[in-house]
Amino acid sequence: MHMTKDEREPSGSLTRRGLLETIGLAGAAVLVPSFGRAQTANRGESLSTVSTPPRDFTPGAPPAPYPDPDVLVVDPSFNALRVFNSPIQRLWTGSLWAEGPAWSSQGRYLVWSDIPNNRQLRWLEDDGRVSVMRQPSNNSNGNTFDFQGRQLSCEHLTRRVVRYEHDGTVSVIAEAYDGKPLNSPNDVVPHPDGSYWFTDPPFGGQLYEGTPDASGGPSNREGRLQPRFGQPVGIGSAQRELPTNVYRVDANGRVTIAIGADALPGAPNGLAFAPDHKKLYVVSGGNLQVADVADNGRVSGLRQFAELVVDGVACRTDGVRVDVFGNLWCSSNAGPAIGYSGVTVWNASGALLGRIRLPEVCANVAFGGAKRNRLFMTASQSLYAVYVNTQGAAPG
Repeated sequence: MHMTKDEREPSGSLTRRGLLETIGLAGAAVLVPSFGRAQTANRGESLSTVSTPPRDFTPGAPPAPYPDPDVLVVDPSFNALRVFNSPIQRLWTGSLWAEGPAWSSQGRYLVWSDIPNNRQLRWLEDDGRVSVMRQPSNNSNGNTFDFQGRQLSCEHLTRRVVRYEHDGTVSVIAEAYDGKPLNSPNDVVPHPDGSYWFTDPPFGGQLYEGTPDASGGPSNREGRLQPRFGQPVGIGSAQRELPTNVYRVDANGRVTIAIGADALPGAPNGLAFAPDHKKLYVVSGGNLQVADVADNGRVSGLRQFAELVVDGVACRTDGVRVDVFGNLWCSSNAGPAIGYSGVTVWNASGALLGRIRLPEVCANVAFGGAKRNRLFMTASQSLYAVYVNTQGAAPG
């Protein structure tokens, strides 16, 4: 597939698509290379994702010891953020690609997207039951809740951002810019001023997680793919026309470019605000950028926040959330480097504080629970969670 300038990742980076094509999600979960075993032996760790045999997350498996060996302290300050008697739990498995977790404080449930299966799933806090919340979901990706408790979703298939109202209706927040259809909105976050900010990469222009462009578009140059197969009437006629920008939708519905594609090293993905909303963090090319946000919504000073490299391993991120202390909790996709996928935690100065190891590539995270002190992690085919000694700064 032809890739334009802002679709390409920086040299040496490992994209989600590249990982899937190279080793497959199943391989990422079960391969235990020799360096992983040596790492375990050298550090004297007994039960972990890199131990032999690998840690067992299935129901009825022996419990993990306390403190959980897969919650790793890198900087001593991380001890104040971890809970020493909280294990990593796999709450559910069965997705094809789990994404976009968001917590409903009023409903006390977690919603997330299973993009290829075209559905949104819901985990209920009271009994741990998982059910289908919406199907079809228009291949939704990122989800969040705004300051009024309304759910927002980024839809790949329809190339739009929608809001689910309290009365059950659905409002379209954004579907075009300058008269041209959006590419495939990926992640969205609310601002206290009533605006919404979202990223618009090209990742939904494919058969597996959306639909390709109409013939001649960047994801279907030769027109050999039929984007209308299996789709509702009206889907499949759009072509990608816009750069991969970050957008802001003000309270009146006006859509403006917050960060242009030319300013970013790669297509934008996840995003999050600092607790005071004076900084915006943007995932681009698997790394993190940060920019200053003025009271009028203008963005300036875009710069690299961190490379997200741990022990020489690139821990590329897809999604990020910020806690009330300003620490960043980033999903980690380390490809075949077993033991480095999961979550990395950084302080506001860009120093690595700790890690959470998972046996699957992690796409995104969200804070939830009644006290907003439980970290939920959507990781490839599964949903994981662990309690932490902090709270999420965003509503959901």
